[in-house]
Amino acid sequence: MNSLSDLVELSARLAMLSSISFGGFPTVLPDVRSFVVTTHGWMTDQEFTNFFALAQAIPGPNMILMMSFVGWKVWGMPGAIVSALATFGPACVLYFSVYRLWDRFRSAPWQRIARIGLAPVTIGLVIASGAVMARAADHDWRAATVTAAAAALMLLTRLNPIFVLVAGGVLGGLGVLR
Repeated sequence: MNSLSDLVELSARLAMLSSISFGGFPTVLPDVRSFVVTTHGWMTDQEFTNFFALAQAIPGPNMILMMSFVGWKVWGMPGAIVSALATFGPACVLYFSVYRLWDRFRSAPWQRIARIGLAPVTIGLVIASGAVMARAADHDWRAATVTAAAAALMLLTRLNPIFVLVAGGVLGGLGVLR
């Protein structure tokens, strides 16, 4: 278990990131990974990737669950609880407040402009998150090949993503991706 100041620093960072995460918390995963793996060394790339995979496999609010795993790794059960609260608390307050304003001014011309501007920002952040997670998970040529094939399938076909996830899970279970 790390010091209490580590938990405070982690929760402050998660609260700040949850407040700016347009498109959902996955858009700020590159910053979370950099903060917990590179800057502080609280976990390895492999642990971070494993937490991400586990959170994606379990139904429910997966990013809150993932940040709970990160908090648990840093400071045990209290860290998990504080990290979960820091992940959804500030964003919920912000979204509720903004929604009330958005609804109040729904006929204002600036709303259309804001929606048009936020779409490419969100798409870019999601792509950056995917690239960071791929770099963290692709530790050899086989894993990189599977990632590239999965990306190509998703971009070029209308295949249901669950089939790609199951195929990746099968390959991992068979030991192809070690």
